[in-house]
Amino acid sequence: MLLGYMGAGKTTIGHALAKELGVTFYDLDWYIEMRFHKTVAQIFAERGEEGFREIERNMLHEVAEFENVVISCGGGTPCFFDNMDYMNSLCTTIYLKASPEVLASHLRMGRTVRPLIVGKTDEELVGYIRDMLKEREPFYSRAQHVFVVDLLETRERVGESVRLLMDSVLTLK
Repeated sequence: MLLGYMGAGKTTIGHALAKELGVTFYDLDWYIEMRFHKTVAQIFAERGEEGFREIERNMLHEVAEFENVVISCGGGTPCFFDNMDYMNSLCTTIYLKASPEVLASHLRMGRTVRPLIVGKTDEELVGYIRDMLKEREPFYSRAQHVFVVDLLETRERVGESVRLLMDSVLTLK
């Protein structure tokens, strides 16, 4: 299970890692959207954060039961209910850790529109990420492994990160 803040590369690394391992990749947010036929933003708008987090928890329990998969969870998933304990009890958890500056760079490069960062200057974005990481770090740091991610601006760099992740973390199992 890959976890970390948005822009850490959970989906990018997750896809590449699953391909390398010959298993299926699941992004928890995408799984939720597929099951509910709505975007995460629509679910938030209709049910509020509390309603979304309840759905997220239920879907986490569902997808975590799948065998031979790589899963990336949403940036907030580890921070609610007993989700972090649950993930740690069921699978290998890996925190993809990056500095606020690197996360901001990844988010600016990303193809996905993120409502929480639209309209923020680079300075505002780094400050926002820094504040969010202060809240979330106590949950993220409970992962079984911490893997520091650098800029993932090329396929080669993603490939290098996946190989390093497989060598340093997954062989420790």
